[in-house]
Amino acid sequence: MASPFPIPLNALRAIEIVARRGALAPAAEELGVTPGAVSQHLRRAEERLGVELFERTPQGLRPTAALRQVLPRLTGGFDALADAVSGLAVRDEHVLTLTVGSVFASRWLIWRIAKFNRLHPEIEVRLVVTGTMIDLAHSDIDAGIRFGRGSWPGLRSELVGGVRYRPVAAPPVAALLKQPADLARVPLIRDTSSMLPWEPWFEKAGIAPMELTGPRYDDPTLAFDAAISEQGVLMAVGMMSADAVSDGRLVRPFDIHVDSDVGYWMIVAEGRREPKKVRLFRDWLRSEVPDSAEGYVAQVRRAKG
Repeated sequence: MASPFPIPLNALRAIEIVARRGALAPAAEELGVTPGAVSQHLRRAEERLGVELFERTPQGLRPTAALRQVLPRLTGGFDALADAVSGLAVRDEHVLTLTVGSVFASRWLIWRIAKFNRLHPEIEVRLVVTGTMIDLAHSDIDAGIRFGRGSWPGLRSELVGGVRYRPVAAPPVAALLKQPADLARVPLIRDTSSMLPWEPWFEKAGIAPMELTGPRYDDPTLAFDAAISEQGVLMAVGMMSADAVSDGRLVRPFDIHVDSDVGYWMIVAEGRREPKKVRLFRDWLRSEVPDSAEGYVAQVRRAKG
């Protein structure tokens, strides 16, 4: 009987990843081979199938119309295989592996995770701290916390909090700020990785936009440290600055805030069975987020369903 797979499954997997990600490197990393080996997979598959699968462009590899037509079924097939294997594997219900960004980990979670540990001493929490969006459907990570608008392909998301933001500064810097216009007299820290624009806050404060003349940081954790070390004023999510404000390292000089369309979301792979350890962590997050975010969280939950 002829094989239903004229090309190896590894080659099919390479085709699916490259089509989805637009490059050889992600497929090479996921398959544990070199980019050259992935390229060989693609070339041989095209030869055996007698059809061109990718267009080679200056922007990278782009799937042809023929491949785009079958790609959803190809992706769905590998997702189903991953779920089947996951169902066969004995997953450790006593280890919860989470992927989180550096700010959420260092400014909020690390100071509160002991509470979860005391509530559930049978569960060991392991953190994978990275700014990279890890593919939860094809990894051993149970869930994640990510900052954004909550819409990511292949993921279910639930708003945790962090939608409110405002300027913060160390007490000596904040002492110079009697009114919003005084911001022109101090450095404004530029957090280039942030999704928190100053312009909506300037508008709400009733002042003209100002140039950000302070130090520039590509790492949001360093931007927080810069504010604490009196380098200038930082625009920060209230949920992330709450501890530094409560212990006096930072001050909120103005009672003016912006409620944005971005926040912190708990994410899990779509279609994957949700184990008890994930449900327990979700329940704990719901009870632990700051009260200031709860009204907005409840509002979004009602709107979604």
